Amino acid sequence: MSVPYKIQASEDLLVGGKAGGKASEKIPVIARPFVSDRAKKTLDIIEKFVEEECIPADTVYAQQIGSGVQERFASHPAVIEDLKKRAKELGLWNMFLPRNHFKEGAGFSNLEYGLMAEYLGKSGTASEACNCSAPDTGNMEVLAKYGTQAHKDRWLKPLLEGKIRSAFLMTEPDVASSDATNIGLTMHKEGNDWILNGSKWWSSGAGDKRCEIYIVMGKSDPQNSNVYRQQSVILVPHDTPGITIHRMLSVFGFDDAPHGHGHITFNNVRVPDSNMVLGAGRGFEVIQGRLGPGRIHHAMRSVGAAERALEYTIARLNDPRKKPFGKLLSEHGVMLTRVAEARCEIDAARLTVCNAAIMIDTKDAKFALKEIAEAKIFVPKVLMKVLDEAIQAYGGAGVSQETPLAKMWASGRTMRIVDGPDEVHLIQMGRNENKRGKFCLEKIEWQKEKAKEMARAYGLEVRDVLQLDRQPSKSKL
Repeated sequence: MSVPYKIQASEDLLVGGKAGGKASEKIPVIARPFVSDRAKKTLDIIEKFVEEECIPADTVYAQQIGSGVQERFASHPAVIEDLKKRAKELGLWNMFLPRNHFKEGAGFSNLEYGLMAEYLGKSGTASEACNCSAPDTGNMEVLAKYGTQAHKDRWLKPLLEGKIRSAFLMTEPDVASSDATNIGLTMHKEGNDWILNGSKWWSSGAGDKRCEIYIVMGKSDPQNSNVYRQQSVILVPHDTPGITIHRMLSVFGFDDAPHGHGHITFNNVRVPDSNMVLGAGRGFEVIQGRLGPGRIHHAMRSVGAAERALEYTIARLNDPRKKPFGKLLSEHGVMLTRVAEARCEIDAARLTVCNAAIMIDTKDAKFALKEIAEAKIFVPKVLMKVLDEAIQAYGGAGVSQETPLAKMWASGRTMRIVDGPDEVHLIQMGRNENKRGKFCLEKIEWQKEKAKEMARAYGLEVRDVLQLDRQPSKSKL
């Protein structure tokens, strides 16, 4: 079946000419030595695909979802399948699996995919069109890295082909899930099965009719003296008896249909032991292996969203139809200042992500914990600031459905919470930095003593250059 819309064959972007150059020409200089010619070519294809096909398709997608809860969470917009067909034709498929860890992907590095994901982040449909959307990306990494051959045959293969969707169930409504040791869903063994009881929410992707597999974290050994060995991760088919999807959770009023974020309960759900991932008690190992790259993927897409928000700002500043106080917004200095600051912050965010991706490529995600945390904390804040100022530039239109900015803001704001709230990462980073306390104190004191020693060698005494030692009362005598 051919796609119903017209395909342009021109190599260059049709919209906007060559302003700023092609994607391959905008790679940060410090990252270029790590980017292959193949990846550069793919970057240019992705940029054109997103700008000319995916972003326009976002509007069609929203129309095809329909209205009403039941309809919206049962829909599968035809445009997404046409985009997926187109992406496969262009070779834009499964780019997220890094070549140094997985054989199932497209053969790119984390850095190369990071640069690509920036463009995917500019559109609501682009990531799924290229089979690079969350939570499937992280779930596929789990299956590829830790799954048995049976797991891969049953679930990884159709996920890689884009035939099914998946969900990751970790967060719970009744505990502080930012501390994963609090997870309360119980798992107990009966013969060759595990019996699951409990509740999960923010189960992203669970509303989609195509979601066939849940990756579930629960507490399998609550009495273990090691709190990080009490949890396990198990694969649960979506149609297992005892599972109830109660509702979808809105994100600042948006339902994110048809995928959504489900509130799910497990009532004596029986799952075979063969579905356990890596082994009982190794849940933390699995989720850490999953969440590290996932945090980077979010940051990568957030940079792209920030770029699109800035484009909307610049467009509003130069719209000849709207001149407050008789001038274009671009003639008001404060607006140009905001554009300049956004440019600096987005470029800094991109470099932060590139640095983290290169560190992961050097070894693995565990090797790059600090760099991943920096990206996870810094990039969403940049996105929020750029979006807030874009919304401000549009006034009433900015907070309405007139532009995509409000929905982008709602989605972007969640990035400060998902995959661990900022506070958790900040505290851990602060603790790690503070480990240098004794060293820093001793070094500074040593340097002060060394300065005195060097001064004596020159026949000097170290004293404050502004020291007066003046006694006004004696000067009157």
